[in-house]
Parts: sequence; C-alpha cells; structure tokens
Amino acid sequence: MALSTRRNALFLIAACALSTWANAQNSIKTPGWPNKPVRIIVGFPGGSSPDLTARTLAEPLAKALGQPVIVENKVGAGGNIGADLVAKASDNHTLGLMINGNLTTAKLLNPKLAYDPLNDLQPISLVGVSPLVLMAPIKAPGADAKGFIAAGKAAGDRWSYGSPGVGTVGHIGMEFLQARTGWKAVHVPYPGYAQVATAMIAGDLHLSMLPPALAIAQSKAGKLRAIGVSSSGRSSLLPDLPSMAEAGVENFNLEIWNAVAAPTTLPKPIAARLSALISDIARSPEVRQKLYQQGWQVVGSSQEGLARRIQADTQQFGAVIKTLELGNK
Repeated sequence: MALSTRRNALFLIAACALSTWANAQNSIKTPGWPNKPVRIIVGFPGGSSPDLTARTLAEPLAKALGQPVIVENKVGAGGNIGADLVAKASDNHTLGLMINGNLTTAKLLNPKLAYDPLNDLQPISLVGVSPLVLMAPIKAPGADAKGFIAAGKAAGDRWSYGSPGVGTVGHIGMEFLQARTGWKAVHVPYPGYAQVATAMIAGDLHLSMLPPALAIAQSKAGKLRAIGVSSSGRSSLLPDLPSMAEAGVENFNLEIWNAVAAPTTLPKPIAARLSALISDIARSPEVRQKLYQQGWQVVGSSQEGLARRIQADTQQFGAVIKTLELGNK
C-alpha cells in the first residue's frame, strides 16, 4: 500500500512538472513568433560568467522555441555597450543577458548613458544570484582575512584593485568595502572578470572581487588566494570561506546577479512567453545544476520579480553612489 501511494505521488509530481512546462509554452499565444533565430547579446567576453549563463540557457530555449538561439558577445563599458544594443534592437528577436549594473546603476553613474535602463529595457527574468569573493595574489600579506584587511589599510593608495568596468557591482562593491575598511586602493577597470583575474595573477593588481566560479577555479589551481565572501554570513556556494563580518567588516552584504532583459518595443505577449520559458528552464534540474556549478543560486523569477529586484537594488546602490560620490570617478 505504501509503495502504491509513493508511486501515485511520484506520478502526480511528474504530471505537474510536465503540465507546468506545457503551460509555459502554450498558455501565451504568440502566432508566427519566432520566425527567425533569436539573439542573446552579452556585454562581456566569451568565457565570462554572463557568457556562460547565456550559453547554458541558449540550447534548451532553442528547443522550446523551435529556432536557433545565438549568443553574441558585444564587449565594453562594463556590459553597457551590449545593453545599449539590446535597448535599440527593433527586430523583436533580440534579448540581453545582463548583470546588476546594466539594469540598475548605469544611468546613476553616467547621466549621459546612451540608453535608459528603466525606459528602454523591460525585465524578462532574474536568472541567478551570488555573492562575490574577495581575491588576492597567492603571496598577499596577512595570515587571514583580518590580517589582509589590515595590510590593505596600511598600504593606502599603493594598492590597486580591478573590476569589469565602472558601475559594475565589482566596482561599486569594492568602493563600498573601501569605505567600510578605510582602504584607499586605486580602481583599474578591465573588459571582464577573467581579465581582472589574469592581471592579479600577473601581479598587476593587489585585489578584486570575483564571481564564485572563477574564484574557485583560480583558488583550486593555486593561482589566487580567496580571502572571503561579500556577505554578512557564509554562503552555501562557498561554505569554507569566511564572511565579511567574520573578517571584521560589519554591515556588508553584496550580491551580483544576472538577468534576461529585452527592448521595451518587444510585444508584451512575447515578453511574457519568454519570461515563463526562461524561468522554467533556469529552474529545471539539469540547468539548475549547471548554473550552480558556475557559481549561481538559481532564482528563475517572473518579470515582476525581476522588476522588484531592479527597483530595490537601484535604491540600495544609488544610496552608495551618492554617499561615495562614485559618479565623479
């Protein structure tokens, strides 16, 4: 009897999963769309964290849509060049895989930005979130996180840190951390996180905040040293690393995230269908596992969920930008 009950329960779970997937594809009718390949523009280099996420989503999305999904890398300005191309796309077949800054702080940091995140882009889905990892060269000073932070304070402006561009979370987060620690390290922007890591390995930088997947890979390879995670508590992605609170930095909590957005000109029924599909794809067991291995805790939100996150982060980082006058840097 128990075995029969268990089988019935499993059957119901499977049926519900299939029903959810079918509803995502069929409940929103978009006749005649797509009628050509769909582009996902990524504003960062191949092999970067946003690029890997886009390519992870592309194959199952292509199967669901019945058209190829092509990832294009348009690098520069902390992802804002790619975001601008998405904002101005008018073919109804262009999406963007973007990071926090492209959808939140870009305009706050640069009033002359070529696109307006709020008016030119519409949210599709928040894919995943993650803390950053404070990283340093292997021979960095300090026996532990507290020692490293003390060494950085003593170094003044003789230290430099890298980020994937002005206005990215890697930049704003480091400036926020500097305000909390008394550091005065000089900011050096790079095209992407991979280039930041390479510069640290070469000895051109003293520290940076890297996404977990890249940080773990470099740490395991013995090329860089992981100091701690950019959160007030330990992360399930990196349970062995101390939090900023453990390192003596209070009230510091920072997450990066990636999301899919589209031009506001994309018809609402198509945007709604894409949101349902991408959300379900991201939360599917196979894709969820791949994204976790890349250092992401999957969300797979609705359009409304991403809109709320954009609003909340714009307020949070906007306050940091105003307090630290980052718009002048």
